[in-house]
Amino acid sequence: MAQTALISVSDKTGILEFAQALHALGIKLLSTGGTAKLLADAGLPVTEVADHTGFPEMLDGRVKTLHPKIHGGLLARRDLPAHVAAIKEHGIDTIDLLIVNLYPFESTVAKPGCTLEDAIENIDIGGPAMVRSAAKNWKDVGVLTDAAQYPVALAELKAGGKLSDKTKFAFSVAAFNRIADYDGAISDYLSAIDFDASIGQPAPTRSLFPAQSNGRFVKVQDLRYGENPHQQAAFYRDLYPAPGSLVSARQLQGKELSYNNIADADAAWECVKSFDVPACVIVKHANPCGVAVGKDANEAYAKAFKTDPTSAFGGIIAFNRPVDLATAQAVNKQFVEVLMAPGYTPEALEVFQATKAKLNVRVLEIALPPGGKTDWENGRNLMDVKRVGSGLLMQTADNHELAESDLKVVSKKQPTPQQLQDLLFAWKVAKFVKSNAIVFCADGMTMGVGAGQMSRLDSARIASIKAEHAGLSLKDTAVASDAFFPFRDGLDVVVDAGASCVIQPGGSMRDQEVIDAADERGVVMVLSGVRHFRH
Repeated sequence: MAQTALISVSDKTGILEFAQALHALGIKLLSTGGTAKLLADAGLPVTEVADHTGFPEMLDGRVKTLHPKIHGGLLARRDLPAHVAAIKEHGIDTIDLLIVNLYPFESTVAKPGCTLEDAIENIDIGGPAMVRSAAKNWKDVGVLTDAAQYPVALAELKAGGKLSDKTKFAFSVAAFNRIADYDGAISDYLSAIDFDASIGQPAPTRSLFPAQSNGRFVKVQDLRYGENPHQQAAFYRDLYPAPGSLVSARQLQGKELSYNNIADADAAWECVKSFDVPACVIVKHANPCGVAVGKDANEAYAKAFKTDPTSAFGGIIAFNRPVDLATAQAVNKQFVEVLMAPGYTPEALEVFQATKAKLNVRVLEIALPPGGKTDWENGRNLMDVKRVGSGLLMQTADNHELAESDLKVVSKKQPTPQQLQDLLFAWKVAKFVKSNAIVFCADGMTMGVGAGQMSRLDSARIASIKAEHAGLSLKDTAVASDAFFPFRDGLDVVVDAGASCVIQPGGSMRDQEVIDAADERGVVMVLSGVRHFRH
């Protein structure tokens, strides 16, 4: 019996060529309204679904494929005599291939000013119903839901006249995944609508946090183990990842990335791409241990490494500029786990291919985000999620950027232009350091980093100790504190270490006490008005 293909697509990319190829293979074509017209206009023999079912499209196209002659043809099992007899009794022909993509709900609701009516009308009913029917009966029906599947299907049909079970099962899985993604997008959109606040508004008022959150992620790879060897792990990406984010990385060489490699690489990449000038970030155990800017990547690396050479051993190094030969040779002198950059010269890559040991270095290439007005265009996550016992904590991502005009000088002593630049640099770094965070900086370079301590005083002391061990002087440095100083003692510790200017959010009950202490010690104090806790 000749095979039959039912085609019903909203996005018609590549469908005419695919249908022509199916026709050439002797496959009968069934189709719905707009797609049927496209095929017929191209001279293809096609049966319109309304003619096939004997029932016209109605309700502005809302009802066209919801018919026993469609779903019976998709769901009937060919290996069950009772199924075969039932469809024969009712004059139902089998359908062997289903090619469907759905109404563009996701792209419709993404448009500014999308009305609730537009959103509702772009919820596909018949398409998902057919896809589910075909995917359920995958042994007998091949279901294609993406134009990328067309060449795979054609190659098998041309080679053997039918799709293999392996391919049909893969198509079925992809089909159910597509339906899950589609329904998840609808649920996210509708459950975020504040109905009362939307009355009389052209576009509905929506909460950032829907009543039900439907996470949709695609597995990138299985990992050898998790944070520790006794844990199992895998790496997933967002269904629609932001451009220039870690999941877009291309590994050029090296061992397989581990769970900890990926977590630390993300911390390094997010920090380094926040700088507009050439920068280098070295991360160890999720915290920057060295950050610097320079005239080029090589100078930035030299300064970042100088901050804490001990912690940099076995660290993750990220650049926001391509790596050249001189930079590669400098990096090659230390043990590095992962190297990340927007690009590498051929000579630079040869440096990491010279010996078997260096071939183990994981070298990643990531294109920087295109940049623009939105967080998405700048490669930033829109939401942060943290797993807690049987639940999730969700928040908007900490994408706040501080400008010089945002600063409020509260000390009697006024900052110099250089101090303002150092304070802004220190503040940018502190945003990526685990709380409690204290960061000493000078001349576009971290001089001491204190991270993740229960006491802000301890973080300040640790930053001072690290600077001492690295042979760096903290005299006349700028200090950033990710949260306010609850007492003046925190300020005294950083000033005793050599700080001449301090940036902190403010907001403590004892702000005036701390400001008075700054005046007493003769240092500059600037308030950002923004806290950057990072847990």
